[in-house]
Amino acid sequence: MWKKKTWYDIHAPSMFGETKVGETPASEPAQLLGRKVETSLGDLVQDVSKSYIKLFFQIKRVDGTKAFTEFVGHDLAQHFMRSQVRRRATKVDHITTVRTKDGTEIQVTSVVITGRRVSRAKVKAIRSEIGVLIEGRAKERTFDQFVQEAVLGKLSADIYKLAKKYCPIRRVEVQKTEVLHRPPG
Repeated sequence: MWKKKTWYDIHAPSMFGETKVGETPASEPAQLLGRKVETSLGDLVQDVSKSYIKLFFQIKRVDGTKAFTEFVGHDLAQHFMRSQVRRRATKVDHITTVRTKDGTEIQVTSVVITGRRVSRAKVKAIRSEIGVLIEGRAKERTFDQFVQEAVLGKLSADIYKLAKKYCPIRRVEVQKTEVLHRPPG
């Protein structure tokens, strides 16, 4: 059974430089289509400090022994998020579904961790500002641009700038993204 299988190199999407992310065996190329692959951003960009960011890809096309993927989402490691929340701090979660300029629908979960406890009014104000920022950013950017900003930290930095006018902020992260719908083609 194993002797009949061929090893295929899995490559990340073009937004991540089509870097090789792994290998997988299959009897025929059609078996690879739809397979999901998980890797860390640290492995992809050769930076250990980014290894808590998990990226998820799905194989969409096979060319010879190369399998090409598309981005389906990212998530932060649970142990990393747990280590960020401290006593007497407030965790402000915000989940929103946005549509990018090219029509891709993405669910974005962002988290703001404050330096101390804050009132509900401030939490509500921070959430509303985050929603406006993320929706505006998605409308102005293509899918590839938006994903790069969300995964590489540019979006988190902009959320930090907004939230710090309400209270001291300890950490801001885009905790999770998930592609819900892609336009055909």
